[in-house]
Amino acid sequence: MRRKLAAGNWKMNGTGDTLAELAALLRAHPEPGCEVLICPPATLISRACAAVGAAPIRIGGQDCHMAEAGAHTGDISARMLADAGASHVIVGHSERRADHGESDAMVRAKAQAARGAGLVAVICVGESGAERDSGATLEVIGRQLFGSTPDGATGNSTVIAYEPVWAIGSGRTPTLAQIAEVHDFIRSELLGRFGAEGTQIRILYGGSVKPVNAAGIFATSNVDGALVGGASLTAADFGAIVNALENA
Repeated sequence: MRRKLAAGNWKMNGTGDTLAELAALLRAHPEPGCEVLICPPATLISRACAAVGAAPIRIGGQDCHMAEAGAHTGDISARMLADAGASHVIVGHSERRADHGESDAMVRAKAQAARGAGLVAVICVGESGAERDSGATLEVIGRQLFGSTPDGATGNSTVIAYEPVWAIGSGRTPTLAQIAEVHDFIRSELLGRFGAEGTQIRILYGGSVKPVNAAGIFATSNVDGALVGGASLTAADFGAIVNALENA
């Protein structure tokens, strides 16, 4: 049985004061009925881990470099994230792919580095609006999934997040049928490549997940949780999404 996962990506938002939202989330969900992950900016990872303590909420990074160390000014390695207390790291987010030109090969290398450091890699895939409109969604997802996911991926090392690029931050959400089509396709691809282990790899939906639409999304085929952006910044909104996932 795959354990449901609610993951919050704070992106480039948050200072020390923002950790009050994490504390409020902890008070509201001291023993969540699903796995909960918060990925704050790198500047907050150590403080977030200290704030969480032994509570069952995980802290992750938003990106890592594929190298373990070296002359890469401004970058952070997977080993450094683990040393700061992180348990997960997001790789291949559409904003990284678009803003920093990250290829599938780079994302795969980052996921491999994450696994080598003992982190769970949350690997993001997703199509643009033009690709959706041209009917190329599954072709794009299949290519990104194959190119970005390392060989030997397991349910313990890997999470896949489907994020339709055209829905992120736009307020637009695919229909439940469209979400199911992509998630079912991803599951089929994972089974074809990894066999029985493909049943253990969780698939999250990410793209304007909010309290008002979370329950419907979580009831959709092969949706094992969500990668949440803006709605994860407040305990009230993210807590409502966690509630929906607990009841899914």
